[in-house]
Amino acid sequence: MSEPTHAVEKAATRGGLPVSPSLGPTLESEHMGTHAPLVDQRVLFVSLLSVVLASAAAFIAWVLVTLINLITNLSFYNRLSTAHVDPTTAHWGIFTIVVPVVGAVIVGFMARYGSAGIRGHGIPEAMEQVLTRQSRIPARLTFLKPLSAAIAIGTGGPFGAEGPIIATGGALGSLIGQLLKTTAAERKTLLAAGAAAGMAATFGAPVSATLLAIELLLFEFRPRSFVPVALASTTAAGMRFLFKLPYPVFDMPEFSHLPEFSLLIYILIGAITGVVSVYVTRAVYAVEDLFDHLPIHWMWWPAIGAVAVGVIGYFAPNTMGVGYDNISHAISMSLTVKAMAILCILKFTSWCIALGSGTSGGTLAPLFTIGSTLGALMGIGAAHLFPHAGIDARVAALVGMAAIFAGASRALLTSVVFAFETTMRPLGLLPLLGGCTAAYFVSAALMPTTIMTAKIARRGIRVPSEYFADFLDQLTVGDVMAKNPLTLRAEQTIGEVRAWINSNVKGSAHQGFPVLEDGARLVGVVTRRDLLDLSRPTDTLVRTAVHRPPLKIFTDSTLRQAADVMVSSGVGRLAVIDRSPDEKLLGIITRGDVLSAHRHRLHETTAAERSIRVSRFRRMFATTASS
Repeated sequence: MSEPTHAVEKAATRGGLPVSPSLGPTLESEHMGTHAPLVDQRVLFVSLLSVVLASAAAFIAWVLVTLINLITNLSFYNRLSTAHVDPTTAHWGIFTIVVPVVGAVIVGFMARYGSAGIRGHGIPEAMEQVLTRQSRIPARLTFLKPLSAAIAIGTGGPFGAEGPIIATGGALGSLIGQLLKTTAAERKTLLAAGAAAGMAATFGAPVSATLLAIELLLFEFRPRSFVPVALASTTAAGMRFLFKLPYPVFDMPEFSHLPEFSLLIYILIGAITGVVSVYVTRAVYAVEDLFDHLPIHWMWWPAIGAVAVGVIGYFAPNTMGVGYDNISHAISMSLTVKAMAILCILKFTSWCIALGSGTSGGTLAPLFTIGSTLGALMGIGAAHLFPHAGIDARVAALVGMAAIFAGASRALLTSVVFAFETTMRPLGLLPLLGGCTAAYFVSAALMPTTIMTAKIARRGIRVPSEYFADFLDQLTVGDVMAKNPLTLRAEQTIGEVRAWINSNVKGSAHQGFPVLEDGARLVGVVTRRDLLDLSRPTDTLVRTAVHRPPLKIFTDSTLRQAADVMVSSGVGRLAVIDRSPDEKLLGIITRGDVLSAHRHRLHETTAAERSIRVSRFRRMFATTASS
C-alpha cells in the first residue's frame, strides 16, 4: 500500500463531526472573501420598509400626543379639546386625587384582560423581545400600549409619552416583520427602526434616536442594521414638520462662552448625578418589590400607586402629566430655587411609586425633569462656592438632565446627543460629554444593571453591555489553516488506509482527510470514523466513503465566514482552495483552528506587558551626555 501523500505540518489531533449528506448544499459563493458587500438587496428592502414604518410611527406619535391632550382636557377641565394643557386642581379641588386612580384602574383592567405587556415603560419590554423571542411582539400591543399610556398620562400619571411611543413603534416594526417573510435579524432591525422613529417623532432628535436603538436594542453597529434605523429616524423627524410640532423641543436661552475651570465643575456635577441615578434606579425597583408583596392581584397595583400621584399632584400639580414644560423651565432657570427643589423631590416620589406599581408610562421625561432640576440646584450652589469660575446654572441643568439618563440607562452617546438636539446649544456639547461620561463611569462602578435591564436581568436574561468588532472577522482562513494537508487518493482501498491508520505513524491520528482524484481534483473529505467503520468492505475504494461534494472555503475568507459554514453544515473541517478555475487544494481548517484564534484575543485583553523600559531611556541619555 502506498501511504497518503503530503506530510502534514501540524501533528495535533483534529476533532470534528461526520459529514452528513442531508445537511444541505455546499456553502460557497463569490462573496465568501474579505470584500463581501456591506449592504445588499435585503438591506435595501428593509430600508424601504423602515421608511414606510417611520411614517406610520410618526403618525401614531402624533395621535398619542393628541389623545393625551384630549384625555387631559376631559379629566381636568371637563371640555372636549385637543389643545396642549397641563393637569390642574382648579376644577376638581381635593377630588383631583380620584382622577389618576380612575385612569389607573382602567389601565389595570387593560393589562389583565388585554395584555400584561402594556405594563412598564416600554424599552425593557422591547429589549426582552429582542433577546428572547426573536423580536416577535404580540400584535395587540401595537394598539393597547399607546391607548393605556394615553389614559395613564392623560389622567395625571407623572410619565413621559416617549417610552410608550418608542414601545409602540417597536411593536409596529415587529408586526411588519412578522407579516412579511423576514429573518430574526431583520425583524430586530425593523423593531429598532420603529422604536427610533417613535423617539425621533416625539423629540425631533433623529441622531440620538438612532444611537438609542444601537445602544439599547440592536447591540451592534453594522450597516445592515443602522442604515435602516437611521433612515427611519430621519423620516420620522421630518414628519414633525407636517404636524407643525415645535423645534427644538426644550427652549433654552443661548450662552456665549464656557470658562475653562467651569468644565471641571460640570464633570463633578455629572459624577454626582451618576450616583443619584444609581439610587433612583434602586428606589424604583425597591418600590416594585414592595408591590410584589401585596396580598391583592397586580391589576389593582396601579390604582394604589395612583393614590400617591393624586395626593402629591393636589399639592404640586406640575408633578402630573408629561411635564416637558418643567424641563424647559429648569434649563432656562425660570423657576425659583425652592420651586425646583420641591419639583425635584415630589416628581421623583410620584413617578417612583407610580412606575413601581406597574402602570403604563415612560421614564425619559421624569428622569430629565429630576436631572435638570438637580443639576440646576447644584449649579447654583457651585456658583456661590466658586463665584469667579463662571458657572452657568443653565448649563449645569442641561448636564444634569443628560447625565441622569446616561447613568440610569448607560446610553452614553444617546444622552449627550439628545441634550444637544433638543436644545440646539452646541456650546453645551463639551460639558455634556464630560458630565455624562462621569455619570456613566460612576453608575457602571456602583451598579451592574440599569433601569432598563434590571427587570429582565432578574428573570435570568443576560443583556449585552458592550459590543465590539468580531475578532473572527479580523483574521482570514489563510492565517490559521493547516498548509500542505495530508491527503488520501480516491483510488486507494479502505483496507490500505485502515492499515496505515493502525500503524500510528505521524498524521494517522487526524480525524479528517481530503480525498484527491488524479492527484489534484478535490473529491471530498472523509472522516476517521467512516474509514474505520467495519461495515464498509476493505476492498472498496476511498471515494465510496465520500458522502457529498466537499465544503470549500477560500484563503481570503474570514474565520467568521468559515465558522458560519461549519455550523450551518454541521461539519468540523473545511477544505481551503484558491480562487483559480482549478480550485487547487491549499490547506484545511478545523473548528480547533477557529477556536485557537481566540488565544490572541485573550492575550490582548489579559496580558499586561511593558513594551518600552525606563532603563533604555537611561542608557540613551547617558550615552548622549557622555558624547
